[in-house]
Amino acid sequence: MKQDRRIIVSIAWVIIGAVLIGLAFAGKVDSFWNGMGSGLLVVGVLQLLRYYRFNKNEAYREKVEIALNDERNHFLRNKAWAWSGYLFIIIAAVACIVFKIIGQEVLSFAASGSVCLMLVLYWISYVVLKRKY
Repeated sequence: MKQDRRIIVSIAWVIIGAVLIGLAFAGKVDSFWNGMGSGLLVVGVLQLLRYYRFNKNEAYREKVEIALNDERNHFLRNKAWAWSGYLFIIIAAVACIVFKIIGQEVLSFAASGSVCLMLVLYWISYVVLKRKY
């Protein structure tokens, strides 16, 4: 059931991507949406190919299922998310200061807002997880 839903979502990406590309070629939208459509189209096609391979190739299916259920991989994924969050906050905070120094007020505000948003999300996640565990 979960696999069927993923296939439907992948088909939706392909359709949305094709529509955006068609609108761009018709001159209805700008090049940003053409690029977005191309990206969605490629992601949808690659996901469909991946699901096809997963369903047809038993060795590949076993390899993927082991990788998804391995405790070490879960630990590494969680650690990578934590490092990504820490590095993002540090980089955005430094960028906020640098942008302020060079007089880019809007970029400084955006960087400081992203730091604040990440900290609020962290706090909410902490409270929810504290109640759950």
